[in-house]
Amino acid sequence: QQTASTPKYCLVKMKVSAAALILCITSTNAFISQRAVSRRSLSPLGQSTETADTDLGILTPQGKKKIIKEPALWEYNFGLQDPGIPLPHGIEARVTPPEKYELTEEQIQTLERDGVVHIKGVFDDEWVDYLRKATGNQVDNPHFWAFAGTASKLYDYIQRNVWQTNKAFANFYYHSAMGHVLAQCGRTDEIRVSTDLLMVNPNKGFKWHQDNQNGPITWEEGLRFWITMDETPADYGAPVYLKGSHRNDSVDEQAVFVNIDEDGLKDYRDCKLEFRTMPGDMLIWHPRTIHKVDGPADGIWTSYRRVLGGTVAKGGSIYHDKTGTGGVLSDLGKHGLTDGMKLESSFFPIVYPQFKESEAIARDEGRVGRSPQDIVGKIGGLAGKASGEKFFSFFKVLGSR
Repeated sequence: QQTASTPKYCLVKMKVSAAALILCITSTNAFISQRAVSRRSLSPLGQSTETADTDLGILTPQGKKKIIKEPALWEYNFGLQDPGIPLPHGIEARVTPPEKYELTEEQIQTLERDGVVHIKGVFDDEWVDYLRKATGNQVDNPHFWAFAGTASKLYDYIQRNVWQTNKAFANFYYHSAMGHVLAQCGRTDEIRVSTDLLMVNPNKGFKWHQDNQNGPITWEEGLRFWITMDETPADYGAPVYLKGSHRNDSVDEQAVFVNIDEDGLKDYRDCKLEFRTMPGDMLIWHPRTIHKVDGPADGIWTSYRRVLGGTVAKGGSIYHDKTGTGGVLSDLGKHGLTDGMKLESSFFPIVYPQFKESEAIARDEGRVGRSPQDIVGKIGGLAGKASGEKFFSFFKVLGSR
């Protein structure tokens, strides 16, 4: 029970420490077991068409069917997963060089000026089909690292660092044109994956915010990306950005939720950019660009909004230890890097100009993943610094309107 004399940070510390303890208890063998239990033989989520049989969905009290059923506790998997999906265009996994996709100078300058750029049709139907099948297999065989986000009902399914556990997504990064597109956007000769997210249907939406889960890099060292697999619904789900807001100097870099009515944002709040993305498109933005996504009013998706997104690091990026801040949650691996070291590690794999075989082997052998010891140390450090208010500002982002 909280009393007037109970320090607020103590309560935060107890909550965070308890969460860390649960993660450690349940993750001891997360990258050893190869068990895979399929929830159903064929999910409509993996279909390459825009329509899907919703008989596998769940009927809500409002009478609408959610397109995806929440997995039961016993359906979660541990360890590495390989759905065995052939790569498109005759690509031989771990042999064929990555594809390329040329941007225009105008597109690159748009990103630099506006803080966001929409690049249409980067990936053709074969790549979209590949990603949909990989996503469908992942949702049918949910990984433990998706448990917290999925159980909280933030998304129908959400998993961070999915490339670490699912070989299909790692192969996508190694062989698609994603790295080449991002290298051009960042005017850099190297791209590494800092952190990623597989996101299916954001039930509550996200209010105006800036991204602080970018891995152990600074704003200027990173680029955010979305790769979309579905057409944006007409009435909701389209990302909206404040044009040029990556140049603002009023929002604290540790903040997630942003009040766009504050004085320092008056030059940006009336200039909104909305993007109705289509399958195969990419959205790329500066990590500090303020944006939001509105979900359906009742939180029920009757169609799919499948996105593979995350943050990449430009060439020359330095490792920044974010222990003690909310940003640490996207860096929970035992990679051995310390503050100030060059960001070179199989935990942050290079994808442009080409993947590195030794890094791919480390992933395949299960030597890349989250560490229970680091979870305790880094999340414990967050509570110890009493930075709970900034950390829990994340929860203010939910319920976008």
